[in-house]
Amino acid sequence: MKTIADLQRFAVTRSLFPPTTLDGALDRLGFVQADPIRSPARAQDLTLRPRVTNYHSGDLETHYATLPIEEDFFINYGFVTRRLQSLMHPRSSLSPTAGNKRAKAILEFVRERGTVHPREVDAHFAHGRVTNYWGGSSSATTHMLELMHYKGMLRVARREAGIRIYAVQQHGPGPTGAVERRTHLDRLVDALVSLYAPVPTASLSFIVMRLRYATPHWHTEIKGAIQRAKPRLAHAVIDGHTWYWPAGESLPDHEVEGVRLLAPFDPVVWDRRRFEMLWDWAYRFEAYTPAAKRKHGYYALPMIWRNRVIGWANIGLRDETVETEFGYVSGRAPKDRGFKSALDAEVEAMRTFLD
Repeated sequence: MKTIADLQRFAVTRSLFPPTTLDGALDRLGFVQADPIRSPARAQDLTLRPRVTNYHSGDLETHYATLPIEEDFFINYGFVTRRLQSLMHPRSSLSPTAGNKRAKAILEFVRERGTVHPREVDAHFAHGRVTNYWGGSSSATTHMLELMHYKGMLRVARREAGIRIYAVQQHGPGPTGAVERRTHLDRLVDALVSLYAPVPTASLSFIVMRLRYATPHWHTEIKGAIQRAKPRLAHAVIDGHTWYWPAGESLPDHEVEGVRLLAPFDPVVWDRRRFEMLWDWAYRFEAYTPAAKRKHGYYALPMIWRNRVIGWANIGLRDETVETEFGYVSGRAPKDRGFKSALDAEVEAMRTFLD
C-alpha cells in the first residue's frame, strides 16, 4: 500500500467482506459493539446487516442463545466470541467484603433457579436504589447484577423485552504466569487491529489502551503490549503517518459494489481520527447533541460509494414505509453512472432488513 486511496480501499473491502452466515460473520469480526438506540435499528443489527446473508433486524437477539458469543465489555459493551472472551477473564475474584457477601447470596440464588430476571432478584433481596453512572436512580439489584456480569460471575443467557436474563458463569483459571499473560494481551491486541485496520499510530495507542476495560486486572501492562505490537504488525508510512494492519494481509483483489449504509459504530467508521485521515471530513454521532446543533442528524448512517464515505443518511420507518433523508460532503449526490440505482437498491435492502 502506497497511497491514501489504497488505505481507503483496504479499510472498506477487508471489513465489508462478502456476506456470510451469522456464525461466520461473528467469528470473523470477533466483536460487535451494541447500542440500545433503535433508529432505524440497533447498532449491532446495522453492523451485521451488510455482512450476513438475508439478515433481518433482531436476528442477533433471536439467535443469541444458540450462538458461540457472549454479551460482555471489550473496548465497549457488545457481543464477543467466546474465544475472545476467554482471553479477558477471569477479571477478578471474590474477596470477603460485605458487598461480596451480598454477591455470593445473589450468585447462589441465580444458581438455584438457573436463570433469573432482575425483578426476581430485587423482589427476593429488596436491595433498594442507587445512583447510576448517568446520575439517575436505578435498582441496587440491577447495579449489582451488572457488576457481577462484568466480573464474570454471571452471563447474559438471553433477553426478554430487552431486559438481560442472567445465569451463572464460571471462567477458567486464566494465565498462570507473565509469559502467558502477555500472550493473552497480544492476542487481544491482534483482534483489535484485525477489527479496525488499517490503524494510524495515534489510533493504535488509543484503541489498545481501551483494553483497560476488557482487562482491568492487567491495565499496567497494556503500554507494553502496544510496544510489542508495532514490530509484529505489518506497517507502512503513507503521507507522513505510519499505518498498521495484521501481518500477512495485503490489499484485497475485490471491490465493494454499490452503496452501503453503515451503523455509526461500524468498524469502518468507528475510529473518528482515522475517519478524518482517510476521507477528509468529520463524521459525528449526534444522538446526544441538541437538535439545533446537529449537522448530520439524530442517527445519521455513514454512506459508502466506491470505497469512499461520501455522505450520510437518516432512515425512518413510518407505517411500513421507509423514509429517507440524505446528505453529501460535496453538497450534492454523485453524478456517477449507476449511483442512483445503487442507492435505491440499498434503501430497498434496508426496507427488507427492517421488515
